[in-house]
This record gives sequence, structure tokens and C-alpha cells, in this order.
Amino acid sequence: MPKVTVILTSYNHAKYLRDSIESVLNQTFTDFELVIGDDASTDESWDIIQSYSDPRIRSYRHETTQAGGIINEFVLSGKISSKYIAIQHSDDIWEPYKLEKQVPILDENQQIGAVFTNVSVIGENNELFNKHTHPYQTVFDQPNRSRYEWLSYFFYTGNALCHPSVLIRKACYDACGVYRYGLTQLGDFDLWVRLCLKYDFHILPDKLIKLRVLSNEMNASANRPDARIRRQFEALQILDNFKHILTFEELRQIFPTAEKYARSSGSDVGFILGMLSTESETSYGNITYLFGLTLLFEALNDPDRASKIHKLYGFNQKDFIKLIAKQDIFSVELQPKLILQASQLIEQEQKILTLVEEKSNLTQMLLEIQGSRAWRLVTAYREIKTKLNSTKKTG
Repeated sequence: MPKVTVILTSYNHAKYLRDSIESVLNQTFTDFELVIGDDASTDESWDIIQSYSDPRIRSYRHETTQAGGIINEFVLSGKISSKYIAIQHSDDIWEPYKLEKQVPILDENQQIGAVFTNVSVIGENNELFNKHTHPYQTVFDQPNRSRYEWLSYFFYTGNALCHPSVLIRKACYDACGVYRYGLTQLGDFDLWVRLCLKYDFHILPDKLIKLRVLSNEMNASANRPDARIRRQFEALQILDNFKHILTFEELRQIFPTAEKYARSSGSDVGFILGMLSTESETSYGNITYLFGLTLLFEALNDPDRASKIHKLYGFNQKDFIKLIAKQDIFSVELQPKLILQASQLIEQEQKILTLVEEKSNLTQMLLEIQGSRAWRLVTAYREIKTKLNSTKKTG
């Protein structure tokens, strides 16, 4: 039984697939198996996978594209008995020492559930990515934090951990669940939050993976309109994980500002988290406020909790109603303003186009006049008159 199972997800990356596979096979740590799952690629990916005869490789293929779920299939299949699981994608490249540096961290620290690394960003032709404004250049350069500090970072800032850099205990999947279906943009981030509620992480500063950025925003996590829209819903599901914080002490370690809600006679963790969510500025914008309102709504509709909250914090339905109208979560008022502004811009644009058209017509008329026989005669007459006047003056 190998100590590590590497799960490599493949979909239409034939151009990069050999580099990805061989970067795993060439690891200096050798006690691993490589499981490759191809999601019905339409290019030569499956042919490339089948061309390998290495006994460490097991490969599977979907007959039709499933748009994800390959990692879950392997983890839940009961066919993986390794102690640790690593994730690789078919367009990324590992450095040879990646597993060698990660495995001892898990071996020696039972409280750590997963080890991540920093990354080098590369382009489509393996060149180092020199676009310094791209978020991948700096987002994964993170210090080590306690799990409470990570949960706070996740709540206020978002994800900063590279999925194909992870080495994770299989027991973590057993204890916290696998990737939730329906989360396309933030599925790995959702898992990190759930893991952090029980386990610590460790971040290696070494750049042990080459993360590829594809052109035209073709990466799954790229900044495209469809991805931005999906992230709103998915962010709400991620915030929902924080409802599993059960004690005030744990809440206070994640959110030090919760201290102002400390009461000697007790607490309601859900209410406090709801209030913190409506008071906080986070990278999720209105989604955090909506999450907070939902928690407060749930608390008010539990008679026992509502009574307790009123005694502890003086909060009641009137306060909640005010909070609902405090922030325009769904842009109810913003949309008419934007429509009006757009209408005004269109009107101004039409005026400008009319002026341009009038100027163009005048220019055309002038050109036609200048090209006419009468204009040429007038021009010639003016030239003759100018010469005569000049002759008179010199004479």
C-alpha cells in the first residue's frame, strides 16, 4: 500500500498533459501511486494517458463529460487506502521535491491536516509569467497561521491556498466530507473552511508547483462574467460553514471583535456571528450582509432564542427591520439609477453623433463646392486679382 495517492484530473489539456504526468512520476519521494481521471476529453488526452505503462498509474475515463466530481469519485470509491492524498491538474507541473518536502510535515505533526506550498506562475509555453498584476503572482505567498487565524482570513479576505499544491490526510476527507457538488468556482475553498474547523494547516514557502495561467481567461478560476456570477452564490454557501462554530470561546478566537458581545449570563453564538456579519466589510460584499441577516432571522424565529437575545443584547424585531433596510443587498434602488444614467448617456451619445454627422455633411458640401467649376473660376480670378494688385504696388 503506497503512502500517497496522487489524483490527477484531466480534461482537454493534451498540450500540457505529459509534463503534468511526468512531473509526478519524477518525484524524489517514490512511495506513491498515480490515479488519473479523464473527464471525456475530446482531444488526444486519453491516448496520451494510455501510452504510459508505468505500474504506479491507474487510469479511468468518463464516457461523457461530468464537469467535475473526479476527485470525489476516487475518494469515495473505497479503492484508495493511502494515508495521504495529493491533487494534481493536467495543466500544472510539480517540482521534483514537492512530495519529499510535504510528507514529513504530516508524518511529524498529527494536528496538521493539510500541507500547501507557494507557487511559480507560468504561461502556456512554460515561460515564467511576467504579468505582475495577476493575482496568482502574490496571493499564495502566505505565512503560517493558526486555524483560527485562517478562518478569520477566509471570512474577511477569501481563499489564498493553491489547490494542486495540497497534500492532505485521507482522514480529513473522512471527517469533514469531500468537495460539495454544485460549487464550480470555490469548491476547494469550501473544503478548506470545513477542514479548518477541525484541523491546522501548514504552508511551505517553497515554490513547489508551477501553476499555469491560460490565455483568454480559460482557467476554471479565471475572472470571467460566468465565474463572477457563480461566485456570489458559492460565497454564500462557504459563509454558511461558519454556522458550525458552536462555542463563544471559539468564535472569539476567530473574531476578536466578538468580545463586545461577551455576557457573564451566557451568549448566542449564531446571533453574534449574524451581527458581526452585518457589521463587517469583507471581500464578498453584500453576500456577507445577507448571511448575517439570515442568521438573525433564524434566531428571531426561535422563541426561546429570541427571548434570550433580547435579555442579553436588547435586540428585537424592530432592530432587525432597521438592519434589513440599511443595505441595498439586491441593488433594488441602484438598478433604476443605473438605467437612468444609461439612458442619459445614450441621449448624450446621440447628440454627439448628430453633431458629427452635421459636421461631416458640411465638410462634404465644402469639398463639393471646392471641386466645382465655379469654385475653380473664382479661385483663378482671385489669383489674377492678387497678382494685379501686387504689380500696381511695386509699380
